[in-house]
Amino acid sequence: MSDTQQYPNDAVQLNHTVVHARDRRLSAEFLAVILGLEVGAPFGPFLPVDLGNGVTLDYYALTGEPIQPQHYAFLVPDERFDAVIARLEAVGVTYFADPHHTEPGCINRLFGGRGAYFADPDGHNLEIMTRPYARP
Repeated sequence: MSDTQQYPNDAVQLNHTVVHARDRRLSAEFLAVILGLEVGAPFGPFLPVDLGNGVTLDYYALTGEPIQPQHYAFLVPDERFDAVIARLEAVGVTYFADPHHTEPGCINRLFGGRGAYFADPDGHNLEIMTRPYARP
């Protein structure tokens, strides 16, 4: 993103969040490979993965403490969904149709799109979807 790119000044937007990992490089590279992104240059103790919409996941090595698994959902273009699934299969990561990981090797078709869940190296529950959830 360029410094000149403008965002609406009346909207609250997520800019970045910290993702705890045992090995920040391993976890950041895992996500980047699966989603077809790149890992950025280290920024202090953080290793960023830019999602392309102004949001960065800043991987931080948490040592000496257990990692509390979190959920991260990624809206991916429909034309990139199959490539993400193929990359999961290529590296031997099982994906599931449901967030509780009870339907292995399956995808869901929620809200007229496609979706799947999978775990990262630290147990974070990652989700890919081609349509955002329909909210009331």
